[in-house]
Amino acid sequence: MGRVGGGILSAGVNDWQNSGPGIASVPIMQVLPGDSPRLEGEDKVHVLRLAALESPLPPILVDRQSMRVIDGIHRLMAASIKGLEVIEVEFFDGNSEDAFLKAVEANVEHGLPLTQADRTAAALRILKSHPSMSDRAIAKSTGLGARAVAELRRTSDSVPKSNFRIGRDGKVRPLNGAQGRLRVAELIRETPEASLRQVARTAGVSPATALDVRRRLERGDEPVPSQGSPSRCDANASRKTLPDVSAVVLEPQSTATLEKLMRDPSLRQSELGRRLLRMFRENVLGAKDMTDIVASVPSHCIELIVQLSRHNSQIWEDFAQELNRRARVVNPE
Repeated sequence: MGRVGGGILSAGVNDWQNSGPGIASVPIMQVLPGDSPRLEGEDKVHVLRLAALESPLPPILVDRQSMRVIDGIHRLMAASIKGLEVIEVEFFDGNSEDAFLKAVEANVEHGLPLTQADRTAAALRILKSHPSMSDRAIAKSTGLGARAVAELRRTSDSVPKSNFRIGRDGKVRPLNGAQGRLRVAELIRETPEASLRQVARTAGVSPATALDVRRRLERGDEPVPSQGSPSRCDANASRKTLPDVSAVVLEPQSTATLEKLMRDPSLRQSELGRRLLRMFRENVLGAKDMTDIVASVPSHCIELIVQLSRHNSQIWEDFAQELNRRARVVNPE
């Protein structure tokens, strides 16, 4: 018998296919090997290591329609060696391409690490099945660098061409910046009452780009800067003053570290600890919206906000140095 969310299910596959989200106890014989991103197959030593553990292993991830393993083949084999008849399963709903992407992401995040060759082959396959995914998004999913993914895209003839990219934030950005800027200008003229964020979303550009186009139109300039124009030089000068927030990347380890701290009872059980966690959460998760925030800052406030941002940065630096001094006292080398 299987159970999902506290309810009892029969052992029929159709019942699981029609069930909602949750963890189900599924007969091992009904779970099939899946499309693994590991080029060399399963690691038998790792399987034996898992089989020797007495504590229960996390649920495996299985495609609901095919009953094939997406993540957890080593755990499935270990359960079989131990003579178990059922295994805890979490179901995935999606097509085969998305299932492979999920398998790669799961193996990068935990368990036995993928080799460099595994990750490179996986990135190339994802480029073919998801050509619109940005290099940074694929890099995050595979554990490669964004430059390595970009090189794979450039050198492979089998990767389909795409006129836009979907970033890690889910936003669509055209590769041809001029087309995006022209579309923004058209939308501003057609619906001047529309918000900057609405215009940016419809045109598939960043809010910062939409803001620049609006300011150019207000000055009577063309929406697309020409090479060597004074306005372009002004834009370059402003970028030297302000950090390029479009390049801010929320590192996967930052999110993982935050989640680990959020689970720590010693921090959660004190008022100051909870306050510290809230501060970290705002900083780590807020970084994803930094481009939108920059675009929303009124021009007459920019200098003041730059000063305050740098002051806050120094506060965090002093905080980190104080913790380092405490660490050397508590754990002297």
